[in-house]
Amino acid sequence: MSRVCQLTGKKTAVGNNVSHSMRHTKRRFYPNLFWRNIKDPQTGMIVRLRLSAKAIKTLKKKGIM
Repeated sequence: MSRVCQLTGKKTAVGNNVSHSMRHTKRRFYPNLFWRNIKDPQTGMIVRLRLSAKAIKTLKKKGIM
């Protein structure tokens, strides 16, 4: 399973660890993902989505539609 938000498309980013001596080594920045059951108000179906924390907050504020 890939680490991608199914609503916003956020995915793993790549960067560097930087030590005190300024040595750079590669690292990954993972999105903050959670499994959530979302109910479609029109059809009444429940869909299981892998959403980022930002997407969950947006859904709570604006709703699905």
